[in-house]
Order: sequence, then structure tokens, then C-alpha cells
Amino acid sequence: MQAVIFDMDGLLIDSEPFWKQAEYDVFTSVGVNVSPNLAGLTAAMTTKEVTEFWYAKQPWEGVSLKAIENRVVERVQYLIETQGKAMSGVHDLLISLQQADIKIGLATNSPKSIIPSVLQRLDIADYFMTYTSAEEVSQGKPAPDVYQLTLAKLNINADQCIAFEDSLGGIKAALAAGIQPIAIPHTDEFNHTKFDLAALKLRSLTEFNQSMGKALLPQK
Repeated sequence: MQAVIFDMDGLLIDSEPFWKQAEYDVFTSVGVNVSPNLAGLTAAMTTKEVTEFWYAKQPWEGVSLKAIENRVVERVQYLIETQGKAMSGVHDLLISLQQADIKIGLATNSPKSIIPSVLQRLDIADYFMTYTSAEEVSQGKPAPDVYQLTLAKLNINADQCIAFEDSLGGIKAALAAGIQPIAIPHTDEFNHTKFDLAALKLRSLTEFNQSMGKALLPQK
């Protein structure tokens, strides 16, 4: 195991509620009825995709899609910088990986401008060699592009790396890139069969040890 790549939202930081709050605040401000049923469909989308989704359902006038997208990002950024908290086990795991000289990367569907806010708020920026946003590639997760670019930045082969993900889209993206994913589902989804796709499923990052990761990779 030469490298570990982390997802960000819901995996490193408990930011999913911030995205939902920003989505509700911004889109209702332009007259969109953000119903819970439809909002449930947007969780795995990029911010651009979410904006296009709501515009297709209930188009608004007077404000461009890009401006609305920027408002959502700015709102999330503010909430992260003022209220963001690390998920359980993040700091201890990053310390142990760094002590083992394992390269650490980040691959997220979130906008690139959000990433430094998260890393600084959690005081974990120094652990990461690189990070990649879906903005840098042609397709976000579940396509493999974000992971493929992160592997290239780390100068690591897929079979030397594992990934941590909390969503089905992220798991599919890692697998499509040839990386063995470990699922850390949200508590209310832990028993869902969709996570059976992952190589391993844990309740939190605190349960992980490096021998688990090594066991998932080809033995040289």
C-alpha cells in the first residue's frame, strides 16, 4: 500500500448538512420549491449538476446559472469555515498514514475552492500531497476521472492504492479507476446492500488499520 485517497464531504468532514442547507437557501431565494423528495436526488451531484437539475425542474429568471452555482458554493464555504467538524477518526488515521510514509490524496466532486476551506478548518492540510476536484476533469464521480487524475498526481498505480468513500457514486468511481474502495457509510445507511460493491465496509475511520488496506491489494 503506497497511497490512500480520501473522499471529502461526509468522509473527512460532516458537511452534507451544509450542502443541503445551502441548496435550500439559495434555490428557494429564486422561487424554486426545494422539496425533500427531489433534494434527495441531488446528493451525489456536482454543484453545477445540482444547479442544472433545479433549473430544468423549475426555471427562474434574472440570475444566471453560474451566479446561482457560485452562491451555493459561497454559502457552503462560509458554513464549513464557521461550523465544520471532522468525522470520527480522521486525525488519528492521517497521522498513522503519514508516519508510515504512505502518500495521501483527496478526490472530490466538490468545487476546488471548497477544498482548502475544509483542510484548513480541520487543520489537516499538511497531510495531503495533492487534491483533485471534479472541476478539473470532464466528468465527476461516478466516472473514474477524479481518481485517475489523483493517481497521476501521486505518481502511483491503482493497484498500490486504496480509497475511502461514503457514497455509492464514489465507490463506483474508485472501482472504475481500478482502486479498491473501503466504504464508510452514514449510520442510517450502513446496512444498505449498495455498499456490498466496496471491498470492505466499516462503521468509521477509527476501525481501520493498515493491515486491512494491505490485504485488499495484490501481493507482490
